[in-house]
Amino acid sequence: METGNPLQGLIDTAADSAAGLQTHTSPPTPPVRLLALDAHGRVLEWISWQQASCLYSRDAVAWTLGEPCIRVRGGTNRLSGLRSHLDLHPIIAARGHARTRAIDPTPHLSNGALFARDHFLCLYCGQPFARSQLTRDHVVPLSHGGADCWENVVSACSHCNARKAARTPAQARMPLLAVPYSPSWVEHMILSNRHILADQMAFLKAQLPRRSRCSQ
Repeated sequence: METGNPLQGLIDTAADSAAGLQTHTSPPTPPVRLLALDAHGRVLEWISWQQASCLYSRDAVAWTLGEPCIRVRGGTNRLSGLRSHLDLHPIIAARGHARTRAIDPTPHLSNGALFARDHFLCLYCGQPFARSQLTRDHVVPLSHGGADCWENVVSACSHCNARKAARTPAQARMPLLAVPYSPSWVEHMILSNRHILADQMAFLKAQLPRRSRCSQ
């Protein structure tokens, strides 16, 4: 982009009178994340508007989906007096090779994604809880050789976690309400972002494996 001043980091999100975008002088809250794909349409990761702007500026965008959702404004051209801008789309396919992890790897285990997988329910008492009230419980305790992996962890409220202690559900007579599982990469993408745009969600749901719990 040809500009007289460096990029000011001013972005628009929603509807400007001319382009259907809404003007902001700072990043939106909550921040909008864009869905990055490889050129073949395989899901890679969530990226920020700054990372997306770099792809557009380097002409590394192969194709896009959805109407522009963010406008990034730059500086003003001294000769024309026009201000430069980039219109960013919610789904961006980048040129280049796909990352290895794009071929449905095992997602990173985090409490946020775990609680989202279990729909913010304690899988022992079945009650819903806020994120701050949930804990990560190991079905087979670590002290018994259990692993810290998706298939061995569930969301549990503090009371149930303390009651179960270093025992298995059978030993504690606390049956699980659901079997823990490892989400696919696409499921993980849905679980790890609480502010997904409609176009992004529609694309991700179309990639979900059959009988995925995220499609409910």
